[in-house]
Amino acid sequence: MTLPEDPQRLLEIAGRLLDGTHDRFVAGVGAPSAVQKGPDDFATAVDLELEKRLAAELFEQTGIPVHGEEFGGPELGTGTVWVLDPIDGTFNYSAGLPSAGTLLALLDDGVPVLGLTWLPLVQQRFTAAAGGPLFLNGEALPKLTERSLSDSMIGFGAFNIASRGRTPGLYRVRILEELSKVSSRLRMHGATGVDLAYTASGVLGGCVVFGHRAWDNAAGALLVQAAGGIVTDLAGEPWTIDSQSVLAASPSAHAELLSVVTDLGDPADFLEGRVR
Repeated sequence: MTLPEDPQRLLEIAGRLLDGTHDRFVAGVGAPSAVQKGPDDFATAVDLELEKRLAAELFEQTGIPVHGEEFGGPELGTGTVWVLDPIDGTFNYSAGLPSAGTLLALLDDGVPVLGLTWLPLVQQRFTAAAGGPLFLNGEALPKLTERSLSDSMIGFGAFNIASRGRTPGLYRVRILEELSKVSSRLRMHGATGVDLAYTASGVLGGCVVFGHRAWDNAAGALLVQAAGGIVTDLAGEPWTIDSQSVLAASPSAHAELLSVVTDLGDPADFLEGRVR
């Protein structure tokens, strides 16, 4: 590790700065779209405001540059850099649904070493450094215990059955179908950070994430690992910031999840209509 100073001090600084945005985050609930980024993706004025503010404060107080969802930043694979999602679950936030928060991770040569997930609307703050433990509102949580999918709630990523992207919509629906045979407690929160934080804390037994952006995944992946969980992509390869998906869970639940997903075969088959 080549961090310029003590990771714990950096974690404390970052936590204090995220605390400082609490009131603005809460006051902005219901903010409408300000920037349209895609057919189903937008940013509010609060996204833009919080990213500018946090990026400036983090750099001023730590000397480490920030790569944010809205304004970009330095490359993530080399050196030391913060990666920030000012509002994860923007659609939820704009609609007034409390499944939304701020995600911040510190990367060292592309590897997360600190993770923070702030959920101001439900008064929860998750933090961890590499190796653990995981903290919730300043209290250390126990390591994840072995559990089966049949006794677990499972977080599931968003999908559109007509999607023909990297992970075809039909493939996502088939994963959902097969998981429903194992667990009747599937949950779709519409916020990657919520799914990963609740997997890390044991509220969820695991989660399936179809997104691939580091600002969505890095903080939560670190939290799950710090809590003793396993984080891979949908093919079972170790997760990195370049991974195209995330599969996270406690060890035994992860093995079950991975089996369900890999038994379906190649996602490309669902795009090309070759699957039976």
